[in-house]
Amino acid sequence: MVCQVANLLYLLNMAKKKRSQSTTIPLVIDSSSETLSNSNARGSVTGVVTQDRKINSKTSSAEFAMPIELGKGDWTAILLALMMFFAPALGVPHEMMLQDTLKSIIVAFFVLGAALLLFWSQRNRRDAFRWHGVMWLPIMLTAYALVGMYWAHTFLSGVEAIRWFIFAVMLWLTINSISRDKFATLSWGIHLGALGVAMWGLAQAWFDLKYIPQGPNPASTFVNRNFAAEFMGCTVAFSGYLLLSSKQRITLAFLAFTAAFNIVYIMMCGTRSALVGTAASFVTFAIVAVVYRKQLVYTTWDSGKRILVIGLFLSTLFGLGLVKMGNAAMLAENASEGRGTFALERGFNRAKQIKVGDGSLGVRFVMWRATQRIIEQRPFSGVGPGTWEAALPLYQAEGSQLETDYYVHNELLQLLAEYGIVGWVFLIWLFAYLLAAFWRTLRNRSAEGMSEGPLRVTALCSLLALMIVSNIGFPWRLAATGAMFALCLGVLAASDARLGYRGFFSTTRIVWQPVYSQIGAVFMMLCLALAAFITQQAAECEDKIVRSVKMALTISQSGDFNNPKWDKTKVEMLKLIKEGTDINPHYRKITPMVADELAKWGDWKNAVWVWESVVSSRPYVVALMSNIARGYAQMGQNEKALAFLERCKKIQPKAAGVRSLEVILLSRMGKEPQAYEAVKTYYKQPETLDYDMLNAGYVLAIRKSDFQFAIDLMLLRNKNAPGNEVDAWLKIATVYTNFIKDEPKAVDAFKQVMKFTKPEAREATLKQIPAYYHPKL
Repeated sequence: MVCQVANLLYLLNMAKKKRSQSTTIPLVIDSSSETLSNSNARGSVTGVVTQDRKINSKTSSAEFAMPIELGKGDWTAILLALMMFFAPALGVPHEMMLQDTLKSIIVAFFVLGAALLLFWSQRNRRDAFRWHGVMWLPIMLTAYALVGMYWAHTFLSGVEAIRWFIFAVMLWLTINSISRDKFATLSWGIHLGALGVAMWGLAQAWFDLKYIPQGPNPASTFVNRNFAAEFMGCTVAFSGYLLLSSKQRITLAFLAFTAAFNIVYIMMCGTRSALVGTAASFVTFAIVAVVYRKQLVYTTWDSGKRILVIGLFLSTLFGLGLVKMGNAAMLAENASEGRGTFALERGFNRAKQIKVGDGSLGVRFVMWRATQRIIEQRPFSGVGPGTWEAALPLYQAEGSQLETDYYVHNELLQLLAEYGIVGWVFLIWLFAYLLAAFWRTLRNRSAEGMSEGPLRVTALCSLLALMIVSNIGFPWRLAATGAMFALCLGVLAASDARLGYRGFFSTTRIVWQPVYSQIGAVFMMLCLALAAFITQQAAECEDKIVRSVKMALTISQSGDFNNPKWDKTKVEMLKLIKEGTDINPHYRKITPMVADELAKWGDWKNAVWVWESVVSSRPYVVALMSNIARGYAQMGQNEKALAFLERCKKIQPKAAGVRSLEVILLSRMGKEPQAYEAVKTYYKQPETLDYDMLNAGYVLAIRKSDFQFAIDLMLLRNKNAPGNEVDAWLKIATVYTNFIKDEPKAVDAFKQVMKFTKPEAREATLKQIPAYYHPKL
């Protein structure tokens, strides 16, 4: 004890003598206590604590001895690097599990496993751990999501709570483990993970590799190329950091080639937000690399290395960028949209298409306007964590019936809509911190600040790319990209600790005792057990539901779905969808596909209960409730059909589907005069009449002998719902032939029938036309 006090007095005296300059004092921090010791006791870690501000005699030892990162024997950095390799690089080789489900499993198990190992290795620790103000950001959202399970959507809020909890644990692990040396290990994991994505993706583009199921090609392991490109854009700065920090010729050659290879894949995807994010990150990093040229190794390269790196990078970028794709789906896409046949062409063509009037942006504007209504009407509480997709129908534009998508495609708007005032606090705090971190990075010209600069710039450039794609997509909700978010924040926070930034909004200490580590280890064991259970349930549920969907589509595609040979398959299909929805009835996007096919076959009974299983989770989706009402009407259960019609009218009384449903139900209940008057009334707004309404109106008009109105309805159907002109003109010709008795107009109508008939269907169509008219055609 006497030695400890003497040592402390000596340090304070030295600080007082040198208070006018930056102080660097070698310290030995004993891992078993919070005191400073001048002995190399077992378990102690030697480090250097640097302050870029004046230290006077009033500085406390607790503030001075900010805990350093976990040292020898700690596996956290390695596990996080492995996570960033496996999560993006691995994909499911079949459709029985969603790709991001696998990536979420990988991230969750690596994070929880790393936390368990940390607590176990530090089970006797008495020295403090680091804490940072940014830790409160995911903790706020986690807490609000847990509360949201009681008043909002229980399942969706629970998913949000788990997501932000994993984010918080990953952030804390990074703050306490990623030192300046270990940052290179993490960067290698990110770069190699991105390389794995690019290898899969370019193999799909060039050679039409079909091992991993694809949505929009080349999606690599992400099912959607937009998801993959957004992740890749966030990794470019890390690849640049590794390249400019390397010395060995073989390493430089590998990094130059693979960095360009990754960019070729981003261009092949043609995702515009990712292209913008990549360009912004690349240009920003290149400019700032000049500022920190003395801290990066590239200034020591000889002429041979410079030629190797620049030549190999450009030759790879332009050489592979000109290789034509061999993917059938992408070639067909190019034929219809002219996106290009090689990476450079696709990248530049897509970049030129960035404009406000773009079709995909138009769809997003619809979602953003609905989200804006949520923010205006629920500014304090929001609609509930994760609940946007369930609550959206209540805020859609008048007359809208169909859901545009299941995410806002703007993370900032979705956060505000779901979390209300908590979301505002999160965003203001986050951007204030990022701006402060950027300013501190540029302003700190001390030796320590310049040494930290390259890794801080790398993290900031990655976050810049992330924020760009976050305004047009939903990368925070995807496992690999969300992990990048947490890691980059953690890198900045760990750097703040090394640079001596202190305070509630920056770095602080959390007092630690062995019992905390022991409790943490037990808690992580429980979390891992829960993760294993959720993984098993998710895998089983998705397997059953997707298999059921595939069976339904196979039967429909046969064109002979009522053949008895399918009876056994149908029984198995219904068994799988029932078991899958019993586990999780919240797969809004997948489950209704089975019901839609059942309805095509006329199996309304089973279609209805599948739709109802989804409506129990999404109670405001008008399209689903309209389908249920039609199903009950088909089964003769008019009271139940009317009950669902009333639910639809409360949400969207002017929706085309709701109006047509009303007409159909009135007709089935024997109230044809009311149904006919409804059609006449709604006809005054012809743009709101859908295919079903126009068909029902045609039948009612014929029965009321209003033949001209029947013709007008079919002409409007051709305009509102093109693609069925042959059927419409046959109906019109029938009116002229059988009711109006106008032969010239009947001939004209039959000519229109033949005009829209495909050559292979001419004989079949002629059989529907009276033989009397054949010579006149």
